Amino acid sequence: MVGVTFWGNVDLASISIWLFWIFFAGLIIYIQRENMREGYPLVDDDGRDTGISGWPLPAPKTFELPHERGTVTVPSPENEAAHDRTDLALARTSVYNGAPYEPTGNPMVDGVGPASWAPRRDAPELDAHGHAKIKPLSSLEDFFVSAGRDPRGKPVQAADGEVVGRVTDMLVDVPEQMVRYLVMDLNPEGSGQTRLIPINLCRIRSDRVFVHSLYAKNFADIPTTKSASEVTLLEEEKITAYYAGGKLYADPSRLEPQL
Repeated sequence: MVGVTFWGNVDLASISIWLFWIFFAGLIIYIQRENMREGYPLVDDDGRDTGISGWPLPAPKTFELPHERGTVTVPSPENEAAHDRTDLALARTSVYNGAPYEPTGNPMVDGVGPASWAPRRDAPELDAHGHAKIKPLSSLEDFFVSAGRDPRGKPVQAADGEVVGRVTDMLVDVPEQMVRYLVMDLNPEGSGQTRLIPINLCRIRSDRVFVHSLYAKNFADIPTTKSASEVTLLEEEKITAYYAGGKLYADPSRLEPQL
């Protein structure tokens, strides 16, 4: 019979494995294309297309952001241009491609090297309900310090031993229920000029809060926030980058080899 003759000459196991390989190859191509929605085409240090972007770029797709934050289309020249920083205070140390760049100004203020930051959205990060995730502890009636040392009221000491301010409040990640930043007044007696200290870049001791990455002269230039009750994603980037950059740039001696 026809049915018996056909199936008698077909290897179903071979068909199955070939269908799997075809599906798997298509899945890899799809994932690779979707992975290239941002940061492509690849460019060199001078902003020229390298021509080595690999797989063909995917067709533009528009995503609708939650909580009425608009839309974003990727890949698109407009989106890539919005994230390009062409005003970096850097100079190439040699003419050949791949030569390192050196800062030409104050690298911590200019945001280069270890102090570099990404141009994220200048708006607070939101939780699943559309509310700002990070809020001052003083405004949260249901939150309190349940473990560890409470840094509020403690002086802030810089790496050179100078007292540069006093902790007045803390910014809490409400959904995660953890402290993200300490709020510091630059005057231990209280001046109203506040700065934020990332909690993972300081040490809370019994009698003070110690910041190793910065010296007293660096605190005045810490990036500020537009609001006393919120911090935007862009502000978080700049503040954290400033402290991290101080690990190398706060003092010229830190640029030298350490034995």
